[in-house]
This record gives sequence, structure tokens and C-alpha cells, in this order.
Amino acid sequence: MRAAGLIVWQAHQAATRILKPGITTAEINEAFAETFRSYDAAPLFLNYGGNEADGVPPFPAETCISINEEVVHGIPGSRKLVEGDIVSLDTGCRIGGWCGDAAVTHAIGKISSNQRRLMRVTLETLDLAIDMMKPGVMWSEIAIAMENIVHENGFSVVESMVGHGIGKELHEPPQVPNYLSEDLETGEKDFDLRPGVVLAIEPMVNAGVPEIEYLDDAWTVVTEDRQPSAHFEHTVAMTAAGPVRLTGPPNDEELANMPEWLHDKDQWLVW
Repeated sequence: MRAAGLIVWQAHQAATRILKPGITTAEINEAFAETFRSYDAAPLFLNYGGNEADGVPPFPAETCISINEEVVHGIPGSRKLVEGDIVSLDTGCRIGGWCGDAAVTHAIGKISSNQRRLMRVTLETLDLAIDMMKPGVMWSEIAIAMENIVHENGFSVVESMVGHGIGKELHEPPQVPNYLSEDLETGEKDFDLRPGVVLAIEPMVNAGVPEIEYLDDAWTVVTEDRQPSAHFEHTVAMTAAGPVRLTGPPNDEELANMPEWLHDKDQWLVW
């Protein structure tokens, strides 16, 4: 899974290098696709899901690219980024039979102070969750802390979408809420963190109300009040020594086997 995570991390670096006003979301998606092709890694999102009976097509791209009020699952296309946008990039791949999945929200040029605070709080929520991971800790304890930090800052947690277990498949049990859900509170779906558990932890935080809607493309999720949303995610393994960000940056040994342009650490996107 670390191999898959490193490829996902590298794909995010490639996309970050080209982010600027005027670039299309299709061009951003191609940066992810090219990285996956270079390692012969299978993109997890391309052709994912779909339900013919309900008129929902499979997801048509390697990356979900969601702008401003779009929470998740935005479809890449001809739309161009403009100064003041925030854009969430979410992608994953499989290599050697194992998966990695990560997301990050970027500012395009100068953004509002509220957008910047929204991004900061969302990232802090993810960091808090990972820092709290210890063998034997119940996920409900972490979910409460995640929810509290969001609410203390005047924002809301998306409750109808959650993180997930991940391994040989993109989505595996358990569900990983970013708030104290009823199932966690009753203990019905609470779980303890033990070595070997791997989770895709992904707080989705809205500047306004927590409610969401789907657009007519059947994939793109937007905030009901059209206020901005931010999204950060890592694939995290629980080990006896503590949590490991499998989609985090490479160590020196790993870096030696990566493309030369990645060796400038000052240019890294680290989240």
C-alpha cells in the first residue's frame, strides 16, 4: 500500500506544479493520469461505480476535481480555474493489488480570508485525527474531536459522506465518519484502532450548512447553500508504533527512486 500511496503523492505533486488561473480541469486530470501511466498503476476512479438502472454513468476520469461549492466528485472537463477559486483534487490508484487514496484542497491565487480559514481548519481536522490514532483508541473518540474543532470554528461537517477502510479495494469496511454519528454513539459501528487497520480519513467541511445536493451529472456533490467546501484526505495505516501516512511524502531512500524533478523539497506540496 505504501507503493500505491507514493504514486498518489507523486501524482498530486505533478498536478500542483501546473495549477494556475486559466488551466482547465481536464488538463489537471491529465497530470494525474500521466503519473499513473508512468508506473503502470491502475486509476481507481476511472469508470468507478455507476448504475444503469438509475441513469448514473460510471465516473469518467482519473480524478475528482471539485471547485468552490463543489464538495466532492466533480467531473473534469473544459472549465477553467480562475483567481479566487479553491479546488479540491481527489484521486487514487492500485498497484500490486493494493490501493492508495488522497485528497487536498488548493487556493488559486488570492482567496478570501474565510476560504483560507476553511482550508486551514479542514487540514487541522485531518491532522488531529491522525495524531489521535493509537492502538486501542475507539474511532468515536476521534470523531468527536474532529466534529468539535470544525464547530468551534463556525463551520459544519458533511454528515452524509464519510471516510472508509481501504486495502485491496478502494472502499472497504469500516465506514469512517468525521463526526459522532448515531451508529458510533450507540457503539453499533464503532471500532477500535489496532495494528493492521488502514483507513482513508477524509474530513469534508462546509463554510455554511452541512446539507448537500447532487448536480444533474449524477456525480458532482455541492453544498446546499452554495457556500464553499474543503476536503483533505490521507490513507493512514495503524501500526504498533503509531499511525503512518501511506500517501505522505517519501523518505530519502524512497526519494532516490523517484523522478529527478521531485528532489527539490522546497517545491513539495506537503499536507
